[in-house]
Amino acid sequence: MAAVRQIPPFPPVARVRLAPHSVSPRRIDGAWWPRTRDLLSELPSLIGALPSGWGQITGVTVHTAMWSASPGRMLVANHVVRLRRESGSRDRHTICLVSPGHGRWDLLVVPPEVAAVDAEPLMEAAAAATTH
Repeated sequence: MAAVRQIPPFPPVARVRLAPHSVSPRRIDGAWWPRTRDLLSELPSLIGALPSGWGQITGVTVHTAMWSASPGRMLVANHVVRLRRESGSRDRHTICLVSPGHGRWDLLVVPPEVAAVDAEPLMEAAAAATTH
């Protein structure tokens, strides 16, 4: 069953920094600093902040330990996003975004509890990460 979350009239702007476009793959494509550990509340603003060239995000993979419980899919901007939670080898502090025909992007997730003085440099460093 898909979760439907009512979005406030003016949702908070996502705190996200993305690496410049590159034809070479990267291990990390930027960083995201959510305000809470509630994926259902946070994901719509993240997806809304992504470049249109990334296409429609239809799949998201996160580490189970980072987020509160969530269903297997949710409705974001009138399309279904499948949520996959892993607890194994996936880095706890990343989120994987998939857009069929466009690509896959992995973002560093800065925990919401981190102070701004520490979060901002982490986000800048992740956005400046070199290709691998």
